[in-house]
Amino acid sequence: MRYALRRAGQAAIVLIAAFTATFILLQLLPGDAILIKYDDPSLGLTAEQVEQIRIAYGADSSWWEQYWATLTGYVQGDFGYSTQFGTPVLVLIGEALPATAALAALGFLLAVVIAAAIAFLSTLTPFAWLRSGLRSLPGVFVSIPVFWLGILLIQVFSFGLGWVPIVGADPVAGLVLPVITLAVPISAPLAQILVRSIDDVQLQSFVTVVRAKGASPSWVLWRSVARNAILPALTIAGVLFGELIGGAVVTETVFGRTGIGRVTEQAVANQDIPVLQGIVVLAAFTFVVVNLAVDLLYPVLDPRLRESSRRRGVEASPAAPLEVPA
Repeated sequence: MRYALRRAGQAAIVLIAAFTATFILLQLLPGDAILIKYDDPSLGLTAEQVEQIRIAYGADSSWWEQYWATLTGYVQGDFGYSTQFGTPVLVLIGEALPATAALAALGFLLAVVIAAAIAFLSTLTPFAWLRSGLRSLPGVFVSIPVFWLGILLIQVFSFGLGWVPIVGADPVAGLVLPVITLAVPISAPLAQILVRSIDDVQLQSFVTVVRAKGASPSWVLWRSVARNAILPALTIAGVLFGELIGGAVVTETVFGRTGIGRVTEQAVANQDIPVLQGIVVLAAFTFVVVNLAVDLLYPVLDPRLRESSRRRGVEASPAAPLEVPA
């Protein structure tokens, strides 16, 4: 319980820091989002009416008053209103989130499959040339920009071969190329960590003992090596899953999908600060929650951490008084 509370406290500090940094950076942007939207002669608004709109949005307050009002609103679940559309920020994000969440989840699952396939096939294959080729793939994947890969897949598989339609595609077919675009760069660091971890575990003494007993290479890999090798990969998987929101934004922009990416693009173009603040906090919240779950799951998977925590608890407890016989 102490471990969980300590991690939760650290997660709260990270969220507050992310909110504060985002608020300061957005306040430093040149221009005024409300004036961009409403100070237009075609709207027929007077200067007094525009000022009343600024007061309604709290734009006439000092920066620290805006900071405190925004922070308390976030704590209460009020993310404010979009200066571009006039609708609550939570409504805009809630409408766009399911599509982005589906894309991010499928992309992450495919990235895990690709990384596991590269790591385990490169370990089991008896051919040195194939092993070298498989282990060089993550270096190639990590150097490919997301937007360039998306454009390449569209040109080859949609316009060239016509296998996957982009315009007028059904929801399932429309996810194929975006999921691949998102998964390939994410799978690279995960595969690198998994390959290195497998190599390190195979050098451990208990693996040598299992091999000496006559176990086959595949049995050793799946029964003895995999469980220990997956622990370091679990940490990097949590970090990568937190980064999927950013990758999904670029992917959705390339493929013209409706989601957080489209909302972000419109918010940047119109300096819609409340929406940008909400999206950044959402990405930080996703990152923090996923990594908090990984931190709490790690002792469950690694008994050494549980034993270490138990020993620390015993050492920290006061010593029992000695009973002196009468």
